[in-house]
Parts: sequence; structure tokens; C-alpha cells
Amino acid sequence: MTEPLSSRELTELAEGLDQLARNLWWTWDERAQEVFQELSPRGWQNLYHNAVAVLREVSGQELRVRLQEPAFAEKVRKTLRAFAGYMQERPTWGDLHAPALRSCPVAYFSAEFGFHETLPIAAGGLGILAGDHAKSASDAGIGFVGVSLFYREGYFQQAIDAENWQREYYTLLAPKNLPMEPVLDEKGDPVVCRVELGMEEAAFHAWRVNVGRVAVYLLDCNREENQRHFRDLTLRVYGGDSTTRIMQETLLGVGGVRLLRALGIRPSVFHMNEGHAAFLTLELVREKLAAGMSFEAALAQTKAECVFTTHTPVEAGHDRFSAELMDYAMHRFCARLPVPFARLLELGRVNPQNAHEQFCMTVLALRLSRAANAVSELHGRVSRHMWQCLYPDRPVEEVPIGHITNGIHLLGWMKGTVRRFWRNKLNGQFGAGGTAASPPAGLDWDACINSAEFWKRMADPEFISDEELWALRYKLRRELIEFARRRLLIARQRQAQEDFIAFDQLLNPDALTIGFARRFATYKRAPLIFQQFDKVVQLARDPARPIQFVFAGKAHPRDDEGKRYIQYILHLSKYSDLHGHLVFIENYDVHVARQMVSGCDVWLNTPRRPLEASGTSGMKAGCAGCLNLSILDGWWREGYDGTNGFAIGEDAHASSVEEQDRVDAANLYRVLTEEVIPLFYQRDEKGIPRQWIQRIRRAMVTLVPQFTTRRMVREYVEKYYLTRPE
Repeated sequence: MTEPLSSRELTELAEGLDQLARNLWWTWDERAQEVFQELSPRGWQNLYHNAVAVLREVSGQELRVRLQEPAFAEKVRKTLRAFAGYMQERPTWGDLHAPALRSCPVAYFSAEFGFHETLPIAAGGLGILAGDHAKSASDAGIGFVGVSLFYREGYFQQAIDAENWQREYYTLLAPKNLPMEPVLDEKGDPVVCRVELGMEEAAFHAWRVNVGRVAVYLLDCNREENQRHFRDLTLRVYGGDSTTRIMQETLLGVGGVRLLRALGIRPSVFHMNEGHAAFLTLELVREKLAAGMSFEAALAQTKAECVFTTHTPVEAGHDRFSAELMDYAMHRFCARLPVPFARLLELGRVNPQNAHEQFCMTVLALRLSRAANAVSELHGRVSRHMWQCLYPDRPVEEVPIGHITNGIHLLGWMKGTVRRFWRNKLNGQFGAGGTAASPPAGLDWDACINSAEFWKRMADPEFISDEELWALRYKLRRELIEFARRRLLIARQRQAQEDFIAFDQLLNPDALTIGFARRFATYKRAPLIFQQFDKVVQLARDPARPIQFVFAGKAHPRDDEGKRYIQYILHLSKYSDLHGHLVFIENYDVHVARQMVSGCDVWLNTPRRPLEASGTSGMKAGCAGCLNLSILDGWWREGYDGTNGFAIGEDAHASSVEEQDRVDAANLYRVLTEEVIPLFYQRDEKGIPRQWIQRIRRAMVTLVPQFTTRRMVREYVEKYYLTRPE
């Protein structure tokens, strides 16, 4: 008979769960998620899988009673031990390869961080990349702090109206229900800093998000002493007009540096993730001028401290501000620098002497960084061409912009079904018993699942059979279809009962399922597949070899053209001959993305080359056996080898937009009909598509371990964080 837990033991377990809930490590650990889900399955589902909110849902009395159940208490103990082991691991990769960063960390500034659906403060891929960067910095054990803004209404929620038009609405985020905590001083009071905005000062405090072993600080201007327009600076992601944008970026860059100083954090390197954070360089210059340094020396030393990552090959994607707006928004700040305002403006102009040229944040970042990089090899080439104007004495190939191809945090993007599948495989491989939620003693799950050696074993049918992989694919496809049906039913819950029944007939668990989900920017060309509409309908309705489509994504609130793309696809899904073979899932977020990259058979990507700087959504598909069908742009140009997915077109593009769209649409249809569909439906006597599964194996071997933020972060450490200019 098991002895009941003592009051002290109950308190320790309850406090441990509270501490765990407030560290985002649980977002990439299946055991921790299972603990919180078991406490309140409906709360877990309805509260965006939010561990903090679930604990608030469960009373202290209920928690203590539940912990008296021996099996549950043991599960909690094992989870807390795993968390403690992760937090206390020594030596880490960072200890061995970058010990200097432990005391003087990397300060990573980004206007958005996308960690999890619990904390929706990211607008798109830039933020998701930042969140994955932070998670892998934690896994590597390098010294790292993140800096961003706390948007109390986050990014918008999407609803579709009766005309199939995207509508935006916002919900207030309550910090007490989120995995974050206030930044306090020794007396327990909030740490408050100030930043000059316009002719005034605005006060801000900060929230700390614990991301495993690293911290990300979110600045918040919502304070009573501030005027309303300053309080609302941190209301929404990229909200408001150009004035709001420049003041948000001043708060991020200048305020972020001041917060780090107030906390006693002395970074060895400041990493600007896109130009939004570039004003941090002016604050670093101001500090040095205040210490008596000359302006030229301050510029040189600031440059030695900073690195910069550019993410966009689109001219319109680089923030530019007029001299008048710069003067209005930064007048009081610039007045603190003993340098003429005109000289400061020169730092953000390609031609410093052109008083009519707008101030560009990317130019400022490039001028005051010791190193800069793009996010794929092709994007590096495009960026060197784009910014050669800053280096007129150098040939294009010598423009100092390198590249580090983006990646994903692998464990963070594995849905539960996939994680359990690979845990069971690892347990069986090492033969030490255990369960999916509890690996054998001594088995380092994180290290194994991220190792190239593990994924190389996917080529071995004795390690994993075709039948196992095909069963996994069927299970994941079924889960996606049921998820889509459920979401569509909820979105139309006011309709008549007969319409509800119809949702159970949508999509076919046996059909080739093609997914497309991302920001609905026009250059991503979401409707390209439907240019051959009549032919696509015939493919979809082929009783022997049917295909179907699952779409999701948001258009920027001010992007009407992107909204028209959404409207068009929704119209096709409801009123065309694709009804039942095409669905659009509303309110795209991290959770929807995780379902789709796992459940689809093919991940479609059709950007207008070379405008996809990197792209990361397709990287998330490989570990679940979903294959990429993509234009050779961004990361896919480097990943595709002819055997591990499908390419649309060649490693080139037409000179005109019209010709490019025509050629790409034709090539997409050709690859779909001549390669993708035949291979998927080429079955043996057991109904197994052996050649399709061979392509899945190749994708797992060649793509999964390579395109991760584990590799990416280590490259940043070795090439940029630890490297000083000569």
C-alpha cells in the first residue's frame, strides 16, 4: 500500500508545477504537457493549451487531492526531475564552445517573438524564428537574453464574415494568466525605466518570459503616469501608423538597452533581428558620448558590438521615415547627443548628403554592425545586390552580407502524436523499457531526436518499416481532417443542424492532402494552384486518385489584396465544384500550423522567386512525413536534392511577373500530375506506396536534422557572436 504524501511533499509538488508552468520549457516537452492536460482536459483545450491558466482553473485544494493519486504524483515527480535536469545540465554546448557568453550574453532584439499559441504576440515568420532562436539558445546553454515588446492585445484574431471577408478583432491578454512574470527590484517593486519619445518621456516596466534557461524581456508602456498615446504604444503588434511604428521602435531599441543596463546585464554582442531594433545603436552611441568618447570613436565601438540579420528582399519591407517624422519622434532623444541632428540622419541614408532621402532602419543597422547576414544562400545574393549601393567601392560578391539559413526548433514543432511515435522508436532502439512519456533511464531524448545519426536510421527498413510509416501518415491525416471539421463546425455554429452534419463529410481520409498555410502576402501567391481551375477540379474529383486542399492564413489588416485572396479561396471552398475537397481553417496560429504540417501529405509553397527570404513552414513538415512541393526559393533551394520532395520549376525565374506566374502555374500543374499524384497512388498488393515512402525517408535523412535552429544558433555563435572584426 502506498503511503499518502506528506503536507511538505504536496507543497513541493504544487510549487514545482507552478514554477514549471511559468517556464516555456513545457511547450516542447510532451510529459509536461500531459501533466497539465490531465489536470483539466477541457481547460487545456479551451485555454489555448496554457499551463498557467490551467493551474488557475484548478483550485489549490483540488490540486493537492489529485496529487494524492500515486500514479499522477509519480508522473509529476518525473516531469519535475526532467525539468530540473534540463535547467541544471552541465556542461552545456555553450559552456564548452562559448564560455565567454555566460557572463556577457548575446542580447537579441526582435519586434516580435512567437513562442506558442498561449502568448500570441507575433505576426508571422519573423517572430516564430525569434522564438525558435531563443529555445535553441536555451538548449545549447549559451548566454542569451531576448528583448521585445509586450503587446497586450497581441496580434489580431481572424473571423470570416458572410461575404467571406477577413475581419479582425482583438482580445486583451491578462499577464496573470500567461507564462510571464513582472521584472522586480530587490524591494519587490517593478523595475521602471524611461525613454524619450517626441518632446516627452514615457515610462515602461517589463515582463520576463522564461524560455528554458534563457530570459526574454517584454517592455510595456501601459502605465498610469503615461499619456494614453504612450500607453497604447504596446497595444498591438505593428499597430497604428508610421508615428506609432517609429515610437515602438524607439522604445524597443533605446528602451531595451536601458532595461538591460538597469538589470545589470552587460551584453558582449547586440543582435538586431531585422531593422526594427536598429535604434539600439543610437543608444549605445549616446552612452559612449556621455562617457567622453568622440563621435567617430563611439560609432566604431558600437559597430564592434553589433550584428544584424536582414529578413526581407522586398524594398517595401524596410522601414523608412522622413526627416520630419524623425525630428518629431526622436527630438528629445537626439537632443541628448552632442551631435548635429543632420549628422545622425546621415547614418540612415544610402547617400548621406541627400537631404531628401528618407531615413532607413536597415541602412542604420548595416552601417553600425560589425557583421550582417541574410537568412538563406539565395537571399544573401539578393541582399548583396540590394545593398551594394552602401559599398560602391566593392563588387557585389564582396558586399559584407553573409548568410545563415534559418531553421526550426524541432521539438517545439512536433505535435504529440509525432513525439510519442519517435519516443517509442527510441525506447525500442535502446531496449531499456519505459513508455512514450517516460524514456528509459539514461536515454537523452533531446540529443537523440536532434542528431543526424538518428535520422539517418530512417533509411533502414529494419529500424522502421514502410508499414509503420504509412500507418503514422494515415493517423496524422485523420487527426488533421477531424481537427478541420471541428474548427469549421465551431466557426459556423449558428447555422442550421443539417449544415453541421455536412461538416462530417468534408475531406477524405484516403485522399492526397495538400496544405498551404502562411501569411497571405500577395507575393506568396496562395491561389496559384487554382489558375488551372477546371483541371484541378477533375483531379480532386477523380474517384481513383482524389486530391484535396487545406488552406489557412491571415492577411495583414491593411492588405486588401491579401484579403481578396482569402475571400477567393473561401468562395471556391463553399460554392465551386471543389466543395468538400477544399477547406479554409480560420484564425491561423501556432496550434493550427502544428496540426497542418503534421497532417498534410504535401506542403505547398509558391512564392514569387526570389521574394521568399527563407521560409520555415516547410522545415516543420519533414519529421511527420509530409513532403515539400515548392518553388526553388529560400531554404528549399538548398534542401531539395531531387529525391526528398518536389520542385516547381528550375533554379531560375522569369524576368517579368506575368511570365513568372504563368510559367510557375504550368510547372506546378505538371509536377502535380506527372510526379506527385502518380507516386502517391502507386501502391503494392498491400496498399503501400513504397516509392512515396522512400521519398519520405530521404526527406527525414537529408532535411530534418539540417534545417533546425540547433544548427542555426551554433552557426551564429561561431560565425558572428564570437568573431570580432580584425
